[in-house]
Amino acid sequence: MRWDGGSVYEWAAHSSRFRERGAVLLDPSLDTQAVAPGKWLGFQPTSHGPAMDWETGLGVVRILHTTRFGAACAMAEELAEDAGSQGVITVCALYGDIGFSGPALIAADTAQPHLEYEAQWGLVTRLVGQPLPWWPHALRRSDVISQWSPGAPVTLAEVLPDEKETTLRQAATVRWPDDAATTALLDLANSLRNQDIASLNQEIRIFGEHGGHPDGDPLLIAARHRTEGYPLPRTEDHDVLAAGWRTIASSQLFEAYEPMEIGLHYAAHLLPFGPHTEVHTRGPAARRWAQQLTPCTPTALHAVLADDAQDVTFYTDRTTGIPVIRKASSRDITWVFLAPLRLPDTDAHLKSVILEDTVWIRTTDDRIHPGPCTPGEHLWWGPGGGDRPTEAAWVISQLMDDLSTQVSLDDHWHHAPAGLTKLLNRTHAYGTELPRHVLEHARSQ
Repeated sequence: MRWDGGSVYEWAAHSSRFRERGAVLLDPSLDTQAVAPGKWLGFQPTSHGPAMDWETGLGVVRILHTTRFGAACAMAEELAEDAGSQGVITVCALYGDIGFSGPALIAADTAQPHLEYEAQWGLVTRLVGQPLPWWPHALRRSDVISQWSPGAPVTLAEVLPDEKETTLRQAATVRWPDDAATTALLDLANSLRNQDIASLNQEIRIFGEHGGHPDGDPLLIAARHRTEGYPLPRTEDHDVLAAGWRTIASSQLFEAYEPMEIGLHYAAHLLPFGPHTEVHTRGPAARRWAQQLTPCTPTALHAVLADDAQDVTFYTDRTTGIPVIRKASSRDITWVFLAPLRLPDTDAHLKSVILEDTVWIRTTDDRIHPGPCTPGEHLWWGPGGGDRPTEAAWVISQLMDDLSTQVSLDDHWHHAPAGLTKLLNRTHAYGTELPRHVLEHARSQ
């Protein structure tokens, strides 16, 4: 025998024994019975987020304009314990997605506050007798939502700066050695603000197109971001921005740490370094490379690499200029660094490649370097579970032709030589060294 959950629930909802135990907004009779139009009772500032109360034929429905997890349940529980809850029978909170008849809702009844269930925007709209207002995530604030009332025009509101933008703008007030640093900080702050506004507008477009009832009114969007003065201006001079981030990265000012942490995530393409890389100090290649490191006073970039590690020493690779830290823990000791974008311009050539935590390049002048790589990529090898190590294959191929080239990984899956990719697609023992003649032979296949 098979049970159909929906049929069982519908049977229980119509039975005298279980009728009062069901969820208020899941009562199947609501789909067919006539409903008297409700009315708006006003804005409610709550500890769980801004809310609107609506009087319906069932009682007061409170809509929390937040996607905070558990908000509906917590609000319903709070109201259940409050004798002056003003007749609220159900609390609905936004889920953050689009349901069958509008924005998805999670509901909890004050009679059973620990039972959360999905409610339909279209049903609540029918109960209140008018379109329900909706606000995009970045504008779900009490100062914005409290301005609304039925028939009110769309509110034009400002997206508030987040912590990252605030940090960058505060750092721009520091007296830096050159104006380029200030320009770089303000440019990234403007970029983040523009991205936030673009995301807000995209959210409005998606919910505006798909968030209305299929057979009813379009979604009532209650607020938008103002367009005057936006997007904020950006600096087009790449060289100025790169110079600014070099100044911040090399700074020893305390104020440089937080903006550098943000810059490493959002402006990595403007730094003269590649991706974050971590290798064990015990490997033979890493031990030889360590002889090229010079102890130094930590910069902002060193501090970001160190994060919250306690046992840290700071270095610079004197051949490539990359920042390096040695990080010790109770379990292991590792080198952490940003990979170079290119290797030094010498008369040397690629002698071999060593596969040891990362791709190491051994040169004919008997030096060892971490393989150069561009931000956002990484050099790997092995079977790859269906993926192919075209990044490493293409970098190695470029270095075989010109050791000091500025490597590019654009379209690496198209440019990487098939033979080199196949060679690197195999399982190799830790520390495997591939001599140049092996690489040349693979590349020619």
